[in-house]
Amino acid sequence: MTKIKFIDKNGTFRLKNPENYNGLYLPIAGEKGLKSSITPNLGGDSKTSQNTFLLEPVSIENLHNNRSTRNFWCRIVGKGYWSVCGSSAKQEAAKFTDEQDESELEAGLMWQKLHRVSKIYGLEADTTSFVTIDGSMEVMLVEITNKTEDDMEIAPLGAIPIYGRSADNIRDHRHVTSLLHRIKTTDYGVEVTPVLSFDERGHQKNDISYFVYGSTGQGKKPLEFYPSVEEFIGEGGSYLIPEAVRTDKAGRKSGEYIQGKEAVGAIRFENKRLKPGETVSYIMLAGIADRTANIEELVDDYRKTVQVKEALEKVKNYWINKVNIDFETGNPDEDNYLKWICFQPILRRIYGCSFLPHHDYGKGGRGWRDLWQDCLALLIMEPTDVRRMIVNNYGGVRIDGTNATIIGSKPGEFVADRNNITRVWMDHAFWPFVTTKLYIDQTGDMDVLFERVTYFKDYQSMRGTDHDEAWNTTYGNKQRTTGGQIYFGTVLEHILLQNLCAFYDVGDHNEMRLHGADWNDALDMAWDKGESVAFTCAYAGNLLDIAKCLRNVERLSGVNKVEVLKELEILFADDEMLYNNPAKKQELLENYARECENCTSGNTVLISIDKICENLEHKAAWMMKNIREREWISDGADGGWFNGYYDNHGQQVEYCRQGDVRMMLTSQVFSIMSGTARKDQIKLICRSADKYLYEEKAGGYRLNTDFKEEKFDLGRMFGFAYGEKENGAVFSHMAVMYSYALYKQGFVKEGYKVLKTLLDTAMDFDRSKMYPGVPEYFDNDGRGLYSYLTGAASWYMLTMITSVYGVHGELGDLIISPALMPEQYNEKGDAKISLMFAGHGFYVMIHNPDKIMPDDAKIKSALCDGKNIENIEKMSVRISKEDIDKLSREKRHVIEIYI
Repeated sequence: MTKIKFIDKNGTFRLKNPENYNGLYLPIAGEKGLKSSITPNLGGDSKTSQNTFLLEPVSIENLHNNRSTRNFWCRIVGKGYWSVCGSSAKQEAAKFTDEQDESELEAGLMWQKLHRVSKIYGLEADTTSFVTIDGSMEVMLVEITNKTEDDMEIAPLGAIPIYGRSADNIRDHRHVTSLLHRIKTTDYGVEVTPVLSFDERGHQKNDISYFVYGSTGQGKKPLEFYPSVEEFIGEGGSYLIPEAVRTDKAGRKSGEYIQGKEAVGAIRFENKRLKPGETVSYIMLAGIADRTANIEELVDDYRKTVQVKEALEKVKNYWINKVNIDFETGNPDEDNYLKWICFQPILRRIYGCSFLPHHDYGKGGRGWRDLWQDCLALLIMEPTDVRRMIVNNYGGVRIDGTNATIIGSKPGEFVADRNNITRVWMDHAFWPFVTTKLYIDQTGDMDVLFERVTYFKDYQSMRGTDHDEAWNTTYGNKQRTTGGQIYFGTVLEHILLQNLCAFYDVGDHNEMRLHGADWNDALDMAWDKGESVAFTCAYAGNLLDIAKCLRNVERLSGVNKVEVLKELEILFADDEMLYNNPAKKQELLENYARECENCTSGNTVLISIDKICENLEHKAAWMMKNIREREWISDGADGGWFNGYYDNHGQQVEYCRQGDVRMMLTSQVFSIMSGTARKDQIKLICRSADKYLYEEKAGGYRLNTDFKEEKFDLGRMFGFAYGEKENGAVFSHMAVMYSYALYKQGFVKEGYKVLKTLLDTAMDFDRSKMYPGVPEYFDNDGRGLYSYLTGAASWYMLTMITSVYGVHGELGDLIISPALMPEQYNEKGDAKISLMFAGHGFYVMIHNPDKIMPDDAKIKSALCDGKNIENIEKMSVRISKEDIDKLSREKRHVIEIYI
């Protein structure tokens, strides 16, 4: 049985012969700058953006055969040649024979070391790869040892092809763009500075240089260079058997210039005679810099082995400290997997939803939904800038309640859509308040609701159904008043506007229109008559939570009225006859949206908080009652669930008819999470999910049953093979949200089953064939696909911390309500978590020596730094914000809870 073996508590692992598995790759990146992927044989790519790829772009399906990437060769004089990463024709041919090299990968957060031993030549190599913290370059340290009893002469040569252009040019003008290359050799390496860039922006003068530099471990210069591909591989050669490696072919010296060729940073070092047991080191550096930068100075701090090893330790410590959450259960392997899961939201902040081999779509940046959900995790790990992020990103909301879909790289920068397609995802307005509520609970900062923010403005209007012909680029991308002034509304106004507009945007069945899709982007073919009952549930829950939040504002601050845009008043209509009439609701919404289409009046009115709360609560109650009465499905036996959708023919999507069972997990998640589903209904939903959606081999709960049709009146997902991606795969994101919803409603045993099955599948390497973490989904065989960049990680982390360990905030107070199952404690009955809350470090220890089940457990006592905590209820401990503020920030405080 193949197993990932952890060697510490920081997620560092080892895996033997990793090259025997396709699809493995690790992200290595800086805080800014380079975003790279690297495989066990040093494949992968590296880039800073869609238009600046250092290495040739790769996707998962050409990752296993991509060899035009990082390599380091040893020609053993008089004997043969050997690649330290196994990427040679001979090593490929011997891969599954007795002559196969022995290898082992050691890897951690943002770094890897490949250990390889040649059975034929008696050489051993350790190749360490990472990206500097500032993201300026990739660093590759190669340490080669003679393991024979005889002297050995080697001719070392490092080779990193330089793609040096936009990903668009992988097929579009690949040859023509190579004609733009201007290549020069320097004392230490090869630099490529194209004169123009060809991409979707047009033909522009290029201001970027790409480089590959090399030195010996003592800082000595290379001997010579092969800066073009044709010089390096030779006629009839390839990257797996290059002429410059297999022969003593002369290269170029420093100071030479080459034009119009495909480039490679192929660097030959002086021959080295290795004595038995002797080790020699070489350094390869690859990066992207401004064409005016002095690259020699940039790389000077990474020229010697001692410098590189110091930099590596800084990289390791930097990323370990970023993941400032530690779990201690009875299973150290699970704890290490959780460390990687907590790291994944940080990777999403850096990579967005693109730029790793599985994630071969989009052109960088994060989508609207992704940003708000990732903030859930960042609130716990990196809370410093989250308030600013929250406030800035409300600036992406349009005055009609829709929003820009792509967040730019600068604060407050938004793009309508990465592909300039007018689309509305009907769930988008749901997520901002979810994140804002968590922020308020974690910090007690209710003032954030009254920060003033602009609104996004572009050509799209009327919630994606029309265009504002009066708008132009001179108007700008910020909503203006009739007087030409930029309009600012409070964060609270943005929240109310988003959710109230959604309430009125309904279809024929009085459920919210699906528009371009909801959370499931693949439900994208029901624009006309599609409806999402699932997110109607979600919005109903949101309306109740907004009302609760506002009542707390009034109770704690004494503020009893809030200011909103005058046009918004119409959305507070409170009439059940109106609610029951879909056409009237749409008419009201259209009147509001048309009134604000180009400019707002800029006038505001004061509305009492009590009136707003009553209005929101009435709307939510009506929505839930309507769904309970109209959308419940019984299987005629011992199960039932909620229908979650209507298709583009206006037909109910989920049902149980003569053995044809159509059930979708998303529909159940939001009915449970919002409180729409009653306790007795939740029991029936769980029973049905276990019966119709659960499959242990596939990794847990599938996203839907097999509809057995290409249902293109609902979405493209039905064109996918069943059990893949959105069509019935075990989709980790929604599965984890199912768990979160169950914990929220007190169904601990059921919620735990979801989390455990997902984690067990990921940890079973023979099935999942993936590095540690939680993937976007598992296929029919349980293989993990789309690693790292998934919102599932944020929700898994949030569920573990706030629901399982029960550590969460409530208006700034720290609440601990543990709900661990007996097997989540160690042999002594202890479970621990280390984390930050309100700027203070806490080490929470839960003692349950008898391993009592959560439903039967009761907290006997609790201590903070050895002092009794007085505020204890049955299974809940509260430490007030005032008491937390009195604690020192210089040390980690110990909270002990005895059950």
